Amino acid sequence: MARKLATSCLLVVAALLAFAAALLAVAAASPSEPQTVNLTMIEYRFIPDHLIFEHDVHFRLHLENHGKETHELTAPAFFATSDIDNPEALNHERTEIVMQPGETKDIFLTAHRPGTYDLLCADHDWAGMVGGITVE
Repeated sequence: MARKLATSCLLVVAALLAFAAALLAVAAASPSEPQTVNLTMIEYRFIPDHLIFEHDVHFRLHLENHGKETHELTAPAFFATSDIDNPEALNHERTEIVMQPGETKDIFLTAHRPGTYDLLCADHDWAGMVGGITVE
């Protein structure tokens, strides 16, 4: 009887340890919160005008249009080399994000290819609304 009880207790402890190990594995595999990069648009300027991302790191690109005009964040080469979690936030060609006056958007992405990329407002680049993106 005592041997059966000891065996039952060992089985329960083993099951609990296996369950705890499974929980730890799920927690370790869960992605961490994305790092945030903020970009504000006003008439004919990006603030900041240069964005820096680390390759293979998950980011939240937080965009705000504080201007009175529609602005675009156009960066086709950058978007082509990144995984975008919410591609519906981009245009159909996945080359730019259109921002209406007063609009805020979050783009969740992971950039994979280190390098430098052009950033511009397709409607206002002539006025100097240009910048860059670096993926380290």
